[in-house]
Amino acid sequence: MGVKLIKISVVYFVLGVLLGFYMSMASDYSYTGVHAHMNLLGWTSLTLAGILYLMFPRAGQSLSGKIHFWLHNIGLPLMMVGLFMAISGYTQFLVLIPIGGITVVLAVFVFAFNVLKNIRLSERSIIHHNLNQTELKK
Repeated sequence: MGVKLIKISVVYFVLGVLLGFYMSMASDYSYTGVHAHMNLLGWTSLTLAGILYLMFPRAGQSLSGKIHFWLHNIGLPLMMVGLFMAISGYTQFLVLIPIGGITVVLAVFVFAFNVLKNIRLSERSIIHHNLNQTELKK
């Protein structure tokens, strides 16, 4: 799950940067909220979660890791599309913002549960030891 999170986070990063580029070229910063959420909840948060899931495979392979992935990646696009469209004047899309937002909040709760339940120092120590052994062989 860690690699999937990191790969999808790059998609959010590209979209966030493109939106930021558009806003700067058009001198129209009305989509700043979309840009910020896409970069923080998409790029940054998912990259960090992916790294944690790689460092602690039990968390990444757990059911809660999979649920976190799907909730986050269903909720965030709904919220971002809703916010983008609402700012653009299409108020019928406003309903997507709370639906997506609640879904992302649930994803964060599942992520927190997963971290607290499945990440252990002993597992990290084994990974760190294995990485050091790999480096010594090179």
